[in-house]
Amino acid sequence: MSTLLDSIRISVLDRSRTREGYDAPQALRDTVALARTAEELGYHRFWVSEHHSVPGVAGSAPTVLAAAVAAATTTIRVGTGGVMLPNHQPFVVAEQFGVLASLFPGRIDMGLGRSVGFTDGIRRALGKDKEDARAFGGQLAELLGWMDGSQQVHPQVHALPAEGLRVPPFVLAIGEGAEIAAAAGLPLVVGDLRNRDRLMRAVDGYRSAFRPSAWSPEPYVVVSGTVAVAGTDEEAGRLLVPEAWSMAVARTRGSFPPLVSAERIEALAMTEKERGLYEEGLRGHLAGTQDTVSAGLERVIGETGADELLVTTSTYDREALLDSMRRLSELAGLRAR
Repeated sequence: MSTLLDSIRISVLDRSRTREGYDAPQALRDTVALARTAEELGYHRFWVSEHHSVPGVAGSAPTVLAAAVAAATTTIRVGTGGVMLPNHQPFVVAEQFGVLASLFPGRIDMGLGRSVGFTDGIRRALGKDKEDARAFGGQLAELLGWMDGSQQVHPQVHALPAEGLRVPPFVLAIGEGAEIAAAAGLPLVVGDLRNRDRLMRAVDGYRSAFRPSAWSPEPYVVVSGTVAVAGTDEEAGRLLVPEAWSMAVARTRGSFPPLVSAERIEALAMTEKERGLYEEGLRGHLAGTQDTVSAGLERVIGETGADELLVTTSTYDREALLDSMRRLSELAGLRAR
């Protein structure tokens, strides 16, 4: 029997999470290796992220990491989820994606977000402040102008080799991102699965306000969220434990740490506040057996009308992570397509 999962694209976002006992360079190598696995399993895209001065995340230069991923693979689309445009000059971002698209033609995606560094110190080091996020819409228009050659602000200046290349742009719905994506006529990436009401408001608002553009003639919605698949619901739930604890630590101690094993976390004596935040971090994700997750994804697709799913799973146990990716690929029939 045909299901909604049969035809939808499913892609992977990896945040290059560091793990206790493994350094940041290993996390980056793990990301490249994971991309190879994603390609073998039939996933559509593999995206990497941008974070600065975060002990728990190694990926600080997404276009550089995307180049390594693309060089290690042959067919899967590769991109960023995303380059945080307020941290950069649009001209330089265009040049970087032009180089990527020239080296790996037909395989590069340009995912763009509007976040800036999350502490005052990081923002100062980047030469930015919180208010720079408000300029995202203008920066996005400038970047697209560099890509298609239409920018007029800097006469006789060209973003080479980007100018004239078709690198698909996507907007990450952070804050006002959905409205900006609709106004620019660009595909939207939106999450997370834990707050369905907010997710649906963003998707509905985007579709109703969408203006067709040369980049995208109609709305295109990528729904992103955490998905974990295992042999039992309990095993899948334990995949979520390391990330949930890291989030609890970040919100109580101000620093987002490397992942530690589920066994260590379950033996910890947590404060009442830590316990509450930790348990909150475990709720709302799609985790369980293949049957459980399949039903959950069908519901998400049915509710949102998503054109694509972008799944992410951050956990300490790499073998369990790879097993989760294999099980998800199997339940969606990715390799059979």
